[in-house]
Amino acid sequence: MAEVRVPTLGESVTEATIATWFKQPGDTVAVDEMLCELETDKVTVEVPASVAGVLSEIIAAEGETVGVDALLAMITEGATADTPAPPAAAPVVASASDAGVKNAPSAEKLMADTGVTPDQVTGTGRDGRIMKEDVQKTLAAPAPTPAPAAAPRAPVAAEQSAREERVKMTRLRQTIARRLKDSQNTAAMLTTFNEVDMTAVMALRNEYKELFLKKHGVKLGFMSFFTKACCHALREVPEVNAEIDGTDIVYKSYVNMGIAAGTPTGLVVPVINDVDAMSFATIEKTIAEKGKRARDGQLTMAEMQGGTFTISNGGVYGSLMSAPILNPPQSGILGMHKIQDRPMAIKGEVVIRPMMYLALSYDHRIVDGKGAVTFLVRVKEALEDPRRLLMDL
Repeated sequence: MAEVRVPTLGESVTEATIATWFKQPGDTVAVDEMLCELETDKVTVEVPASVAGVLSEIIAAEGETVGVDALLAMITEGATADTPAPPAAAPVVASASDAGVKNAPSAEKLMADTGVTPDQVTGTGRDGRIMKEDVQKTLAAPAPTPAPAAAPRAPVAAEQSAREERVKMTRLRQTIARRLKDSQNTAAMLTTFNEVDMTAVMALRNEYKELFLKKHGVKLGFMSFFTKACCHALREVPEVNAEIDGTDIVYKSYVNMGIAAGTPTGLVVPVINDVDAMSFATIEKTIAEKGKRARDGQLTMAEMQGGTFTISNGGVYGSLMSAPILNPPQSGILGMHKIQDRPMAIKGEVVIRPMMYLALSYDHRIVDGKGAVTFLVRVKEALEDPRRLLMDL
């Protein structure tokens, strides 16, 4: 018998929900064939078969929440669907006492005196043994602030309830909801707006797009221009590329750019590390590759961590203006929008220009209004005259 267990899910991720079983008991499986799909806070993880044989038993059903290394199923190695698999033994979960792990007597006494239970304490001794210091650390930790109770749902008439459908939120959607609300509750969020004339960028793109595609094998889009413009502005206004850590401000000498991407299961933000050191071609290739992986649900947790600034492009969906929400612990996010022809007064004449509204949401605890406006003006200037990017002006 071979065990199928939950794989390592990534940094800080301790549990997942079983979304789909692709195989059922009695089915033949091949090595590396996908057995089930797990849904974590951010990504979908596929669990392959480590051996060939017959799936003899499913331990954890769809919808169940499981921890790292939890037992998912059993495979009868070498069997086929025509050969009945022997019944699988029921899994036995060993407790700490079964494994011979005894907590320190002083820790046991302190827990008994204070009412602390072992499951509230993280043991640091050998094999997870709880020491007196571990109990003291638990007692000294501040009590968690209970989350405010959700507002009760308004009553629905009986004749309307039959026309509704109740679907449990996915773990990804729950995490999105929690993080966005936490961002609103934590940061002193403010948004400033400007507009940019896209004439120069569009002309430059049209002039070189065929040559760019031929040489680099990727299309020249707008995102590389905006990414370069943001990196240029972040050098002048470094607090937009910083974060608050307690009473400290942590300034970053690099730019890890988050590029928000919509997927069928929700919004994800893959991060491009050290984007400030990349060429236009490398940026476009990386964005295309990350976007495909996001849509296919193949992003890893590592690919969505460590961002210092984010760009969100609501314009691809037709949004004309919005105020994007910060992606904590970042202090700034740029919102791009739809390019729309509008009449503009240029040197005393009314002309039609392709215009885009820009929005910068920022954490006012660390970024002052002057810095936010300066950042957005520098982005605007770089896009309206891309030569500035070449001369670092």
